[in-house]
Amino acid sequence: MSVNSHLNDLSSKLNLKQDEKDKVKRSIDTLSDRLNSYFDGQLRGHFKFGSFTRGTILPRKADEESDIDYMVIFTNPYNYKPQTLLNHLKKFVNYYYHSSEIRQSHPTIVLELNHIKFELVPAKKDVWDDIYIPSRSSFFEEWIKTDPNAFNKKLTDANVRQYNQIKPLVRLMKYWNRLNGSYRSSYELENWIVQNYYYNCITLKDFVYDTFEKLTYNYSDPQGYKDKVDRAKKIIDKTKEYERDNMPYTAKAEIKKLFPEF
Repeated sequence: MSVNSHLNDLSSKLNLKQDEKDKVKRSIDTLSDRLNSYFDGQLRGHFKFGSFTRGTILPRKADEESDIDYMVIFTNPYNYKPQTLLNHLKKFVNYYYHSSEIRQSHPTIVLELNHIKFELVPAKKDVWDDIYIPSRSSFFEEWIKTDPNAFNKKLTDANVRQYNQIKPLVRLMKYWNRLNGSYRSSYELENWIVQNYYYNCITLKDFVYDTFEKLTYNYSDPQGYKDKVDRAKKIIDKTKEYERDNMPYTAKAEIKKLFPEF
């Protein structure tokens, strides 16, 4: 098996399998029905967003922190503050999911089931139907404007433009990020990948090599993260060297130091 074959095979395994998708869909359908029943007349809508809708979420076997982002838009006629709406969501999950792990992780309520984790995000709309969610940490504003699914089109367009290799690349890089402490957020990593330019890249191997060659860090980043990026670059260089020397099996063994089987 070549380096490219290993990367393609691993990226395929990092995609949610149908049985896992079916379990998640059932949980989403149940959550949707319960929201409608519990908040009858108090919601302007609710929907999933984030990496699950983009096809870049990792299976729990590869990332136990994988979650489904789910937005709950309240009518909010009394202009309640974010914490009040978070409290409403917490009461909701305690009512229906009292045996599950529930906690607040501002600005979300985290609901952890056996097979998936939900991050419920309270939201409101203004008179122009713009969506606002709680500000993550700011003394100056309680709400921030958002377009939760705008990034989906950017990623899809980039994937089509780059020979359908961007989504597999994202899954591989999120896996590497997870193995190395998840210093970068999943969205930050996905956004960075989409914004990159890839010259003369056709195979998944090409995109992986190019991505690590572009990967940098800031002076203020932890030394541990800097060391992991430097190590990754050295492994890529060594893998390419083995390929140039016509040593495909040694090259594959080298790249597996970055992307091991799971």
